[in-house]
Amino acid sequence: MEHARHIAARFEDRVYELRAKRARERGLIPTILPYTGYGLADPDTGWVRIFARAVLAKPGAFDAGRHRAKVVADGVRGWRNFISPIVPNGHVLVRINGEDFEMRADRGGVIDAKVAATLSPGWHEITLTIEGGSPVNAPVLMVDAAQEFGVLSDVDDTVVVTALPRPLLAAWNSFVLSEHARLATPGMAVMMERLLRNKPGAPTFYLSTGAWNVAQTLTRFLSRNLYPQGPLLLTDWGPTERRWFRSGMQHKADQLRRIATEFPHMKWLLIGDDGQHDPYLYAEFARRYPEHVAAIVIRQLTPSEAVLAGGRSHGILNSTPGVPWVYEPDGARIAEQLTELGFLEADPLPGK
Repeated sequence: MEHARHIAARFEDRVYELRAKRARERGLIPTILPYTGYGLADPDTGWVRIFARAVLAKPGAFDAGRHRAKVVADGVRGWRNFISPIVPNGHVLVRINGEDFEMRADRGGVIDAKVAATLSPGWHEITLTIEGGSPVNAPVLMVDAAQEFGVLSDVDDTVVVTALPRPLLAAWNSFVLSEHARLATPGMAVMMERLLRNKPGAPTFYLSTGAWNVAQTLTRFLSRNLYPQGPLLLTDWGPTERRWFRSGMQHKADQLRRIATEFPHMKWLLIGDDGQHDPYLYAEFARRYPEHVAAIVIRQLTPSEAVLAGGRSHGILNSTPGVPWVYEPDGARIAEQLTELGFLEADPLPGK
């Protein structure tokens, strides 16, 4: 028996439809906001996972699906990412290596689709077009089928310093904070660059409970602060078909299980913080899929950050036999521990 859709979902859908109708009447046009995708480079079983969002915007508001340079230079306030009316269930044409694929956005305008396609390892661009809109290009990272190592990192309080109460964190980062006001966690970008220096082709994924609305903002932040380029695994806000609110922990757990299935020969170095959830999620993943975890790195929050995060995780560190843990407060100290474990080469002494 099919369950009735949640009243909140039905109300949200109606709001989306009314906003889209009025936006079209005001002359707004369909626009695709492209996000970084990824895939498996295999001549026989290759595939690509595509991420994007379909919105309605004023002509000229976006350039190739991205905010105009002037807006970015002035600092994009988070709420601007949420005010564009979406195109619910919009039809999108995707071209990959000369082959076309037709797909539909979901009820929230998000495109998260996986298609069979053959591309060589490395970075590529695919083209997305929505009816009535201009074509845009999206970057795609193709992981070599022979690759055996990858990095998966949390975002808030791991690569970005937030120092906010967790109940307010998502709203503040998404709606209020200028993207240029966000601060990088000390030493993390350098540590990750060193980690990948001698691992050609190893991918970096960023896992967050943030909404797809802020994907381009986060991508620019990571680029400005010299973090490795890689796909974002985000979620959507609002009600689901069954519940008032989505579960951030469930989203992270689902994505971890998914990459274990998609890349069955890879081991991941998992990076997070000790603000309650990451250690438990990573430990559970390591116990269930020990063959997929090279090590677990947990950034220790400062006492003030831990209070705002609602406390620390206790009794979970080093709870996965065979999988080493690193627990340090910043990127430099994490790098020291990873060097001792053999994941990093020791930096040469000055003058050597």
